[in-house]
Amino acid sequence: MKDVIFTVKKNVPLTKNVYEMTLCGDTSDITRPGQFVNVKLDGLYLRRPISVCDKTDEKLTLIYKTVGKGTEQMARMPAGTELSVLSGLGNGYDTAPSGDHPLVIGGGVGVPPMYLLCKRLCGEGKHVSVVLGFNRACDVFYEDKFKALGANVTVMTADGSYGGKGFVTDGLPAEYSYCFACGPEPMLRAVFNSCKSDGQLSFEERMGCGFGACMGCSCSTVTGYKRICKDGPVLYKEEILWEK
Repeated sequence: MKDVIFTVKKNVPLTKNVYEMTLCGDTSDITRPGQFVNVKLDGLYLRRPISVCDKTDEKLTLIYKTVGKGTEQMARMPAGTELSVLSGLGNGYDTAPSGDHPLVIGGGVGVPPMYLLCKRLCGEGKHVSVVLGFNRACDVFYEDKFKALGANVTVMTADGSYGGKGFVTDGLPAEYSYCFACGPEPMLRAVFNSCKSDGQLSFEERMGCGFGACMGCSCSTVTGYKRICKDGPVLYKEEILWEK
């Protein structure tokens, strides 16, 4: 983890309230898909954790949803804005156990980190199936980006206005070797109960510090409580204990 100054190159809407921000700077601390960064914003005490959607050696792509003061401030940032960013946070996904036909599942703003994961898996020669879940047709983004990687993509919408009707668990393929998922906790719980393989789940959790000091984002596991920001956000499916 280190504090890096990034410069906004592009900041554009993908949907009504979802934005894609491209930053230029040192991305060397980001080594795995599923890691996140913590963005410092003027006038706000707590940094904002944002998952990494894509990266090159000098560019970082973040996708975020405007849900409060911090992300609304980000949405107004023009090109050329400089940002202090804690980079390379979290553990990220381990692609080693994925097998030949991994399944990648993303729901809503849980979709962005799955793009870099899919890119990594396809680069390893895997045959990747992707299921993306959204509420409505107007919420859909990055479908074409996943297809361009060579993945087999299924889109599900809760109201049936685009793709299949239902939730991500309604669009699961018949066969897959391993599952990766990121999304809201009810979706992760459903994936946990529906997926027949081992896997890794990335949790979307409200964070205070973002690097393990405050213990504010803990999750119960078979080996005790783990901090989502430090020990996660990715946990192995078989270690998770769901609170009743």
